[in-house]
Amino acid sequence: MTCKVGVIGAGAWGTALAQSLASDGSDVLLWARESEVVAEINAQHRNSLFLPSAGLSPTIRATGDLAEMAGLSALLLVVPAQFLASIIALLPKGEHDLVLCAKGIEAGTGRLMSDVAAAAAPDAQLAVLSGPTFAHEVAAGLPTAVTLACAGGEAQWDRLAPLIVRHTLRPYYSDDVIGAEIGGAVKNVLAIACGVVEGLNLGQNARAALIARGYAEMLRFGIARGARAETLAGLCGLGDMVLTCNSTSSRNFSLGLAIGQGQSAAAALSGKNSVAEGAATAPVLAELAAREGIDMPIVQAVCRLLKGDAPAGTVVEDMLARPLRAEQEAST
Repeated sequence: MTCKVGVIGAGAWGTALAQSLASDGSDVLLWARESEVVAEINAQHRNSLFLPSAGLSPTIRATGDLAEMAGLSALLLVVPAQFLASIIALLPKGEHDLVLCAKGIEAGTGRLMSDVAAAAAPDAQLAVLSGPTFAHEVAAGLPTAVTLACAGGEAQWDRLAPLIVRHTLRPYYSDDVIGAEIGGAVKNVLAIACGVVEGLNLGQNARAALIARGYAEMLRFGIARGARAETLAGLCGLGDMVLTCNSTSSRNFSLGLAIGQGQSAAAALSGKNSVAEGAATAPVLAELAAREGIDMPIVQAVCRLLKGDAPAGTVVEDMLARPLRAEQEAST
């Protein structure tokens, strides 16, 4: 069987996507930066560093050479958001679809991942894959639904959907690339806040309120940047929020949990193999919101906690002391 799809990035999510794509016997080429990960996947069909729970299909072949991606129909980019530009610059030139799977905003520039990719690969057709996806569940073949937002519209969807859909991985079409990206980026920051609530033992009522008010912030920011409200109400916005704001399987929630329990952000982030994207996204998101006059108090509070400006309990007290206002007014 001819390989058509390459996955760039063999962290937990990239490995899980490769496993899902290989679940029907398809050949998948998986790029990893770490030579030991390449060797283990090819020899033992495992990735014990990033996804130890999964046995991998023998039709997944790992490589450390990005040049081997030349000629493939579609490349799924699953590297951390802050490294996307540097990785795209190393890709072989050619006509292929680039499917962006990282959820974040570039620090220093405030660019969404589609803007980063468009600048680095102006001739590529871009799409965004996003939604409520814990890697270990996708790798285990548990049912998962995602948004596949195609900048190239239905013609691109017709090319990509057959390459991505599997029995337990179901993509839904959108052409709202901005909405798909903003939903994925903002929910990571909100998941940190929900982890803090859990770490402080503030209860389920508080977490539910935080999710609702956080969604209002997502909506305000998204609409201001050109996203559609219905996209943010779907899998890649509200759906992803519900997942990552309620489970320690979320790296961002776990970071917030540690902060709520008294650890510094630096201590909670140190020594981790995986990346909590919300930690890098929060400061740039807060800066963009302030520059554009968008009210995002939860995002601002997360930034204070990440910088260590005040203990978690103090930040929550400041949030509770905010002036009262109408809920409808606060959602717009």
